[in-house]
Amino acid sequence: MKNKKILAKIRRSKRTRMHIRALGETRLTVHRSLNHIYAQIIGPNNEVITSASSLEQSLKGNYGGNVEAAQAVGKLIGERAQQKGVKAVAFDRSGYRYHGRVKALADGAREAGLEF
Repeated sequence: MKNKKILAKIRRSKRTRMHIRALGETRLTVHRSLNHIYAQIIGPNNEVITSASSLEQSLKGNYGGNVEAAQAVGKLIGERAQQKGVKAVAFDRSGYRYHGRVKALADGAREAGLEF
């Protein structure tokens, strides 16, 4: 049996994704591990438009899985989205609390020009 925390996270993430899918919007998804943070912009047809992570060469040496890395990944995903013509997204935090690294990534994306 899975842990109650894991089941609650899955339930929250499914609820958010179903709501965003019903609206038909482009979404900014976040995944975090202990060492790194990842972000993707996914279109209404479930195609990945662009992605960024703390594993990229430009960010790998300076950062890890901390708040500064999340801020840098947010700025990078925002810049790449602007290049692809995406201006507004729905923020899919994948069941994570809007706090710490997830909040830093969102703030970095907003600084780069994404609206959500």
